Amino acid sequence: MHEYDTTLKLLLQRSAELAVRELTGTAVVKWLNVELPEIGGRRADLLGETSDHILIQIELQSQNDNRMALRMAEYCLAVYRLFRRFPQQIVVYVGENPLRMQTELVGPKLSFQYELIDIRELDAMGLMKSSQISDNIIAILARLRDEKGAVHEIVGKLSGLESDAREFYLRALLVLAGLRGLEEIVEEEVRNVPVLNEILEHKVLGREFKRGRQEEAVIMLRRLIEARFGSVPAWAEEHLVNRPAAELEELGVRVLKAQSLEALLKK
Repeated sequence: MHEYDTTLKLLLQRSAELAVRELTGTAVVKWLNVELPEIGGRRADLLGETSDHILIQIELQSQNDNRMALRMAEYCLAVYRLFRRFPQQIVVYVGENPLRMQTELVGPKLSFQYELIDIRELDAMGLMKSSQISDNIIAILARLRDEKGAVHEIVGKLSGLESDAREFYLRALLVLAGLRGLEEIVEEEVRNVPVLNEILEHKVLGREFKRGRQEEAVIMLRRLIEARFGSVPAWAEEHLVNRPAAELEELGVRVLKAQSLEALLKK
């Protein structure tokens, strides 16, 4: 399970009332802690219920999946078996690439459809105006005109929270910032707030943030190398995992012009 997946689920369940209403068109009054069968190696992300006893299923997706309609149909039947009610199904796309997923399955005497929402379609300014910090953090995934200004505002709100809440929401902000390439902006803003900077430098949170950024950079550079030079040999893999994120990002800029893998990594 991706870390963003867990983080978004926690935000939506905790207090992101406006974001949930914008995604579903209604209010979820209860999140159901139930186990559904694994579909394609994955479990359903969120299943909730409205005051009118309508079931709402929300799936979070960061990549295009050409089997999404099939997966959602399988989820639909699994929910029906458990509750004898069909759910309203919504897939929320949070990725960077253009959205390219089919939303329906059609066959002889068969028609199935789910709702697909690009999170960038949400009202970012409305989410920023919400009194709930969960809504504010989710806003960075929508279309913000002033990303730095929004991050500055969110970080300011974080500094006024109780200590446990500060750490949880700062961690959430750092994770979701990674989906939009805003990690450095967030870190820069956090460095200017002593109480948050202490959390960032904490041996646990600081290490996790730096490790997460380095791992993401390795994955991206590995893909670029494979596209240009073919499979990555063991010596090069070892070279990659031992470099800091900033150096890996710089190599990503140079990879398209490098004449060889050896030249790129200066073996």
